[in-house]
Amino acid sequence: MLRLFLRIRALLRKIVRPPFEAVLGAIAVGALKATRYFDPQRSADAFAMLARRVGPWLPEHRIGRDNLVAAYPEKSAAEIETILGDVWDNLGRVGAEFAHMDRIFEVNLDDPAAGRIEYSPRTGELFEQLRTDGKGALIFSAHLGNWELPALVGPTFDVDTAVLFRRPNLAAVDRAIQQVRGVNMGTLISTEHTAPLRLAQALRDGAHVGMLIDQFHDRGVHVDFFGRPARTNTMLARVARHVDCPIHGVRVIRLPQNRFRVELTEAIEPVRDTTGAIIVKDTMREINAVIEGWVREYPGQWLWLHRRWRSY
Repeated sequence: MLRLFLRIRALLRKIVRPPFEAVLGAIAVGALKATRYFDPQRSADAFAMLARRVGPWLPEHRIGRDNLVAAYPEKSAAEIETILGDVWDNLGRVGAEFAHMDRIFEVNLDDPAAGRIEYSPRTGELFEQLRTDGKGALIFSAHLGNWELPALVGPTFDVDTAVLFRRPNLAAVDRAIQQVRGVNMGTLISTEHTAPLRLAQALRDGAHVGMLIDQFHDRGVHVDFFGRPARTNTMLARVARHVDCPIHGVRVIRLPQNRFRVELTEAIEPVRDTTGAIIVKDTMREINAVIEGWVREYPGQWLWLHRRWRSY
């Protein structure tokens, strides 16, 4: 009887799920395309206002509150809610800006402070160093500010790039997103089982490989983040063990009036053993410390809404 029930359930899933996913995909794609008809700044303001109002009613709000209370035990309930409001605001803006990435990414290479996205002279020097040193590099980032924009930075500075990304489950949404992400983002490498080999080869070919590394990874190592162990993806350090290359961090900070600032860190020296080999866990601990510093500086711009800390 149980076997018959399982077969019927599997059959129903095959019949019901594809149409349901097709509807979701059509809605997502339609919303993405429709957003492009509106002014980028007004779209971002509208999405931010909507997210601020709807967000507190969603279960992710509770996750975010629990994360913030654990990370900032000294803050009052009102301060925690203020940060969460900023988190929802930022997330809404990211959603709107995603549809306009080819329009909002304005960098003035002659005047670092003149474009919609500003950068310091030192950041410009570091990008020039990456462009001319004749070797690849690993570039990590986090879900901070607008986390889609760092992928556009390298090509803007004429730096050969390859970006690791995770495909959405819905095929229609995946295709629409790839059309947007295909705008001057360099080579896109999906998070599949061949990803480490493809990333290593890209580095050997002189590419600069970018990846987001601040989310929970069920096969990661436990590394302290805000004083609590968090499972962290080790792919960056593992790839660095096989292809020894510079490691940098990049972030795009949200500024007032729908502007941004891009910052590239100095090269981060990985932790090595007595033979010179990179120690994966210790290196990821150093990198997580950099990200924690970023988040502490702008707590309202980080994605506190996911379960970064888990008991397994």
